[in-house]
Amino acid sequence: MALHITGDTAADELLTDNPLALLVGMLLDQQVAMETAFAGPLKIEQRTGAADAATIASMDPEEFLAAFKQSPSVHRFPGSMATRVQSLCQTLVDDWGGDAAALWTRPVPERAERDEGPDGPTVLKRLKALPGFGEQKAKIFLALLGKQYGFTGEGWREASAPYGEDGSFRSVADIVSPESLTKVREHKRAMKAAAKAAK
Repeated sequence: MALHITGDTAADELLTDNPLALLVGMLLDQQVAMETAFAGPLKIEQRTGAADAATIASMDPEEFLAAFKQSPSVHRFPGSMATRVQSLCQTLVDDWGGDAAALWTRPVPERAERDEGPDGPTVLKRLKALPGFGEQKAKIFLALLGKQYGFTGEGWREASAPYGEDGSFRSVADIVSPESLTKVREHKRAMKAAAKAAK
């Protein structure tokens, strides 16, 4: 399994190897290009030396913000997004022992004896409880887990609909190459145009 979202080998490797990086990339994916958002975790790691939730959560907010603002900035809204990343990491520390992957790997108590991981709707619910993850973002991330990250929890396609749909090019969940990135961009442009026309 290897992700190809940003076009930058080092950034994509971090997303592939570090579940927190993938989650942070998804959090940053608003009001900037997808590649910029998902390249953000590598910039954060390079500038702060931190790649785990506990370290990021405990960093001085001013220092963390300074790392976000360094050129090229991690996000076009560094202030609010630096705060969100630290809030996300604090939530992971408080609720998940700092382990981002636990969101989609830790069994629900009643299934723990059978050693079954969580199903799609459970993971969706867990994602929606995170700061900065609304319904749409949670569904896209669940679709990304199912399509590219090896998550096989029952009902993930239905829970992430319409993003889980096979063969669609709706979101970052469908980006596996430069060609698929172009298709996703075209879909997003078409959706924006349709929304404008509907106003």
